[in-house]
Amino acid sequence: MNNLPHDVQTEYPFSSKYFSVKSPYGQYKLHYIDEGPENTPPIIMVHGNPTWSFFYRHLIKKFSLTRRVIAIDHIGCGLSDKPQQYNYNLEGHINNLDHLFNHIVDPKLNGQKFDLIVHDWGGAIGMGLALRHKEKLRRTVIMNTAAFTDEKIPKRIAICKMPIIGERLVRHFNAFAWPATFMATQRPLNKLVKKGYLLPYNNYQNRIATSRFVRDIPMKENHPSWNTLKSIEGKLSELPGDKFILWGRRDFCFSPHFYKRWCNIYPNAKKMILADAGHYLLEDEPEVTTKSIAEFLQ
Repeated sequence: MNNLPHDVQTEYPFSSKYFSVKSPYGQYKLHYIDEGPENTPPIIMVHGNPTWSFFYRHLIKKFSLTRRVIAIDHIGCGLSDKPQQYNYNLEGHINNLDHLFNHIVDPKLNGQKFDLIVHDWGGAIGMGLALRHKEKLRRTVIMNTAAFTDEKIPKRIAICKMPIIGERLVRHFNAFAWPATFMATQRPLNKLVKKGYLLPYNNYQNRIATSRFVRDIPMKENHPSWNTLKSIEGKLSELPGDKFILWGRRDFCFSPHFYKRWCNIYPNAKKMILADAGHYLLEDEPEVTTKSIAEFLQ
């Protein structure tokens, strides 16, 4: 098991595993969950900012009964290491996920294919992985995310993106993960679930990734991650397999504008809009989302 407080562990009752990733600054531990029958086609779940694999706990509990389920925590997030000197950028996160895939997934596929579930920044990271393993991808679930450049950004996100003010707000005052616990949902989260979301981001040092993720949103061509994201955007139509665009309509960040862009990219995708769900749609509609994803993946 993990070293979480007992009450959080009851909500997130999974065995923790760690994978070593290298960077110019050193070697760090990436935390991941690997549950379910090992010889079954895996489902890979990729979270965004400011969540962690805790976001997928309902899906992990359900699907790991019959399928292998892998959910990662990006470096700086969840139960992974949170180095203060590190390249927190899109390409680095994709590389980490790719290394994990090549180490623990690919050798055990035995001709099977994997399914992918993405949310928030996990869309760009997960699609980046999928493009490197197109021939092994079966189905993809796309939830309130983007994997393409866009000129729209909410003002509250733009403020957190500002170099000095944003860094101070996010890291000193937790002005990203904490507001998300009530701004990203339409149904109030209970105290235990809030505790679970905020636990990894409980001090200045541990909020490094929540700040750097926001700064890594490329709005202009001179941004370091612009070319990486643009390359993913240009190849999205190449991804094989069925797509399911599952969307919380009352999302202040990924508005219906982004949903429409996905519909244009994948016009034949299965689509579902949850009228009363926000950005954390798995929290607002746990039963509906779990059932609809299960039906799609079957």
